[in-house]
Amino acid sequence: MNTQASLTIGRIAQSAGVAIDTIRFYEREGLLPAPRRRPSGYREYDQATVSRLRFIRRAKDLGFTLDEIRELLALSADRHGGVEGVRERAAARLLAIDERIAELQRVRDGLSDLVDACPGHGAPEDCPILKALAEPKA
Repeated sequence: MNTQASLTIGRIAQSAGVAIDTIRFYEREGLLPAPRRRPSGYREYDQATVSRLRFIRRAKDLGFTLDEIRELLALSADRHGGVEGVRERAAARLLAIDERIAELQRVRDGLSDLVDACPGHGAPEDCPILKALAEPKA
């Protein structure tokens, strides 16, 4: 064993703020390198894995998909063009978020109109909300 402190999967999960199953999943998905194994078969991690897990978690919090995170991790190792690639991926994610916000605002405005139009009493067949939901158009 090397002189660098080794961590168990439970310790690394706690340090990174993720579940043990999440770590195993990221290993299967190739986002984390396969860990060293002790003679007993237990996984053995180092502090770099905690940093990588935090990177993955924060990227997920920003809306990046696992494939996009995989690309970001690869780009982070590219000493020449990596930063440009990271910026391009982040700009694309920002555009997708802006588009999603616009769509959610449109949905919110439509729902708000329906709520305002509904008196909240009377026959269900007269309810504008139920009528709108039953219409054939999307």
